[in-house]
Order: sequence, then C-alpha cells, then structure tokens
Amino acid sequence: MPARPRFIAATALLLCVPAACGAQQKAPSVASPSPSAATAGWTLAFSDEFDRPGALDSARWGYETGYIRNQEAQYYTTRPENVRAEDGTLVIEARKEAYQGFAYTSASVNTLGRFEFLYGRVEVRAKLPTGNGTWPAIWMLGVNRKQVGWPACGEIDIMENVGFDPLRISAAIHTAAYNHTIGTQKSAKVDVANPWEDFHVYAMEWHADRIDIFVDGQKYFTFRNEGTGAQTWPFDKPQYLLINLAIGGSWGGQKGIDDTRFPHRYVVDYVRVYQQR
Repeated sequence: MPARPRFIAATALLLCVPAACGAQQKAPSVASPSPSAATAGWTLAFSDEFDRPGALDSARWGYETGYIRNQEAQYYTTRPENVRAEDGTLVIEARKEAYQGFAYTSASVNTLGRFEFLYGRVEVRAKLPTGNGTWPAIWMLGVNRKQVGWPACGEIDIMENVGFDPLRISAAIHTAAYNHTIGTQKSAKVDVANPWEDFHVYAMEWHADRIDIFVDGQKYFTFRNEGTGAQTWPFDKPQYLLINLAIGGSWGGQKGIDDTRFPHRYVVDYVRVYQQR
C-alpha cells in the first residue's frame, strides 16, 4: 500500500527557530556513538539518545499539534502523556481519551528549524506499536514545502507500518511526477519479524544519484535520480525529519481502530543522522 499524501489540513506547527528555505542547521554537538560497519565513512551530524528523562530537547525537536492530515482520528499534543523521554528512549504514546473534540491523542515530532540537511544517512532504532488503527512513521519532507507545496517538495518515507498488516514495513518516495494520487508511486515493502516485540534499525541513505532504504542492514528499496529535473527528483534541497504515531486515517484506519489495545507506545531508542566525510 503506497503512503498517503501527508498534508491535507493543519491546525498548528510549533517552531522555536524559524528557518530560511534551503538553510542547513545543526543541533548542539553530541558525543558520537560507537561506529558500525554501516556508518564507516560517515560523520555524525545529529543525534539524540534520549538519555535525559522528561521533555524532549527543544534545540533538536519541535512538534505538530492538533489535527494535521489524512483523516486521522488523533489530536497531536505536546503533553508528557503523549511524548517524553523515558528510560533512555523516546516514547510516543497514543491514548484513547476525549480531548479537544477528538477521541484519541498522540504526538508527532520533527526537526524543522532545528536540523535540516542535504544528503546523508538516517538511522532510527525503534519498536513499533501494533493493532488495528496504528500507523507509525519515520519520514522526511523538503524544507521548502510551504513555498512549493506537496508533493513538489519531495517526501521520503523511511518507515511506515499499519497495525492491520503488522509484519509489513513500507518505504516510499513522493514527487510531483511520482505519487499515488496519479498512480505513479514508487514504493517497496519487506516483512520484519514481530516489530512490536523487538527493536529494529530503520535506515535511509540519501545521495545525489539515489536514495536507498534499509531495515536491519537489508536494503529493500532504491530510488534513482533520473536526471530529468525537479518533477522526478526534488531531492537536491534540504529536508527535515519527522517521527509520528497516527491513529486511523486513510491508510491506518482501513480496518478500523481496535479500542481494546490502547494505550499504544511507539518507542525509539535513538535517532542518528550521518553525513559523508
């Protein structure tokens, strides 16, 4: 199932550092984790190990709030009930509760205005929620979205999973020429053993000529730069990272929402972004 267009409506996007279109920014320096074979030749540019409990580091993360997109059922908040650092992890918790006229709450965090980059490797080690209605994602958008709109800004879906198809991990790209609204989407899927029980590493490598997407070191999707311009390759401009847990919606809600499974916890061990030396 291809990913859905991600910008239909928005209530608010909280930013504490406005960014000029195309600007690249780095979060405060952090200690480098031990390198792996996958990151040989790469330099750590951004990371969060979520070692400080409580609210997230505002120099690294901003939030979406309210109703945002895709006919989803949740209201995104910044409350600690929905988003926090806990036991060395990021916890995004979706809850069944009446709030601001909605029946569910959750959270969506992003690096817009804090860290934006052109080319690199993203690694997120995460354990996913499961059950009908869940829709966790790790994805990226062009910083110039407000200027050029979606999908012209480009979208890279590093990981999507819907609870009614719990083993299936999806990756996709969206551009003006390639998106599901015109039946030209580019995507791939891979099965992962029980991603709600164990942590897995979801990764993406973005180069000038291609985008590769991996799970646990296994590459299962490549999208190549055809050299035909921005309609097919808008990925020559900075992007920012988003991590969210949606409930219901145009894809996640296709088999309904199982209210007996709440609360749902989407747990992220770390987020790391590398750039080539």
